[in-house]
Amino acid sequence: MFIISPSVLAADFSQLGAEIKKVEKAGAQYIHLDVMDGIFVPNMSFGAPVIASIRRTTSIIFDVHLMITEPQRYIDDFLKAGADIITIHYESCENPAEVIRYIKSKEARAALAIKPATPPEVVYPLLGELDMVLVMTVEPGFGGQKMMPETIEKVRAIRTYANKLGIDIDIQVDGGINADNLKYATEAGANVIVAGSAIFNAPRARDVIEKMKHAAELYPFGSGLAERVEKGKVKKRV
Repeated sequence: MFIISPSVLAADFSQLGAEIKKVEKAGAQYIHLDVMDGIFVPNMSFGAPVIASIRRTTSIIFDVHLMITEPQRYIDDFLKAGADIITIHYESCENPAEVIRYIKSKEARAALAIKPATPPEVVYPLLGELDMVLVMTVEPGFGGQKMMPETIEKVRAIRTYANKLGIDIDIQVDGGINADNLKYATEAGANVIVAGSAIFNAPRARDVIEKMKHAAELYPFGSGLAERVEKGKVKKRV
């Protein structure tokens, strides 16, 4: 299933409830909530109280991305605030498997994120326990960055390995994704797309989301886009 998860980092925080409603009506299935502590990444955003306040305005799935050190300390707080999916970073704690299992024990969906420099192989041992893997396509911490093309091959590696084992798992990409370059991610195996500026800053969010969904239909996993780009039959735009 192809899913759009707009990141509220690009939203107007003075109208956050209305902004979420706008993209929900435009066809988004999730809302991506980036929690940053200024330590794990060089920026700060918001915490559980903000999530709890906007939880009252919508029933859309809250896709909570914890870019914080030692996230196990706050899992209960974010679940109580209304998180449906909690993503922790492989690099953020000593025992990611333990944290993932704790999230699952609370009947929430659990995901594991990796930074651009982290090899995809680190997630392989946990694929059977995860609901989703998040491949960061930029260095985490700031919105509005350009997608790093080299990260897309990690998506392909994870999808190929999961398919080999018969594991049906969501693969999410986050960072610099727009309607023009999304096809490289979907063709590599991503099916959950985080986009901030591309959606919230658009004159009509619905138009962007529809264009993204159309691109995903045209370029599903294994459709050969990479080979066509290599041969010069498709212009590469990232």
